[in-house]
Amino acid sequence: MDDKQLVELFFERSEKALAETTNKYGAYCRYIADNILDDKQDSEECVQDALTAAWNSIPPQKPKSLKAYLARLTRNLAINIIKKKAAQKRGGDARQLALDELRECSLPETPETQLDAKLLKELIDRFLQTLSKKQRTVFLKRYWFLCTPEKIASECAMSVSAVNTMLSRTRKQLKKFLTEEGFDV
Repeated sequence: MDDKQLVELFFERSEKALAETTNKYGAYCRYIADNILDDKQDSEECVQDALTAAWNSIPPQKPKSLKAYLARLTRNLAINIIKKKAAQKRGGDARQLALDELRECSLPETPETQLDAKLLKELIDRFLQTLSKKQRTVFLKRYWFLCTPEKIASECAMSVSAVNTMLSRTRKQLKKFLTEEGFDV
């Protein structure tokens, strides 16, 4: 079943929408949640919450890519769980470190930068297209899927040192790219 058919099932409020979506994208959403949360029970709850959020938001939302929509919901919910746990512990987390690493390339949050968010997204998309496939894969695994450098090294047949070096260089490239495009970072 393709995304368009699945979205139509959501619009029809058919319970089959959740079952079919789980069959098609459940493992993908669990991969995202597992990388961020590193706890099977939290991951399962996160995926269920993401499916519930999709059910509650479609309609009125009508995502062009259900996979991307579910990925964003899952990722955001998982990050919220990490933030909540970090606030409870008042400690750091390896996944939070990935977000902190990328923060050095991002803009401070002000009303003006919030207005530029769409443009910034387009610039980052453009930047990603300038990277080699391997660089893009490593970058996205770290900063979208929040994989650890060790996991990326294993999945990409690289050393951890090579992954860290590539990420550092790519962050510097991103910062330079954004600066050249007129963003103060």
